[in-house]
Amino acid sequence: MRKIVAGIVLALVAAGCRDGQVSAPVGALSVLAPDRPSTLDEIAAGPVRALVPDEWNTMPTGSALHQGVWASPRPDAWPRIDGSVAGMAATYVDTGRTGVPSDYFYLAATGPALRRLTRSHDCRADTRRVVVDNRPRFLDGRRGSPGDYLATAEGACHVKGAPTRWAYFVAAPGYGDMRRIGIPSSGLYIVVAVAPDTRRGNGLVRRLVEGARFGNAGVRDFIAAARASAPR
Repeated sequence: MRKIVAGIVLALVAAGCRDGQVSAPVGALSVLAPDRPSTLDEIAAGPVRALVPDEWNTMPTGSALHQGVWASPRPDAWPRIDGSVAGMAATYVDTGRTGVPSDYFYLAATGPALRRLTRSHDCRADTRRVVVDNRPRFLDGRRGSPGDYLATAEGACHVKGAPTRWAYFVAAPGYGDMRRIGIPSSGLYIVVAVAPDTRRGNGLVRRLVEGARFGNAGVRDFIAAARASAPR
């Protein structure tokens, strides 16, 4: 049974990534404070907010599983998220739509969610920080484990002669303190950004990741909550 449910979770995440280029109705996307002087727009799609360079094309995700927003100067190529194309995505997976227990999303957060960046021969991770990693009981974790996970990373890619920088945030709330903030029905949060390897791009990827918000919480809020449930 464990392997069957794990397989369902991984299939759902893979399907959501493939369907990321399908757009939702235009009315689902809005620009907040568009008149402020900035090279970044704050975009809202439902309970998700994200900072996006104003010259990028922005779209809400239209997958039945992944909800949120993504943007890129090359929207046709961004959904593969392999480090070759600049872009960003801030999405979450609604457990109510999948019918899968939330603690099983630990498998997606620790494995295939961003495999084209983390497992590619063209990319490397310069820094990686696992803030909390509480293995669920069904994966031989400790009794009463909240089954939550949160990690951040930054790195670089060199795909077909194009050097880029990337950063990501991934979190699976499980039954930990992260469940109390953000989007109550979410089993998985993912924020990822890729930009050209330039002075501006190096700072941009971090700013795009840290600028994402889900409901009432930003990335730093999730990190603080994760630390509260970290093993001592």
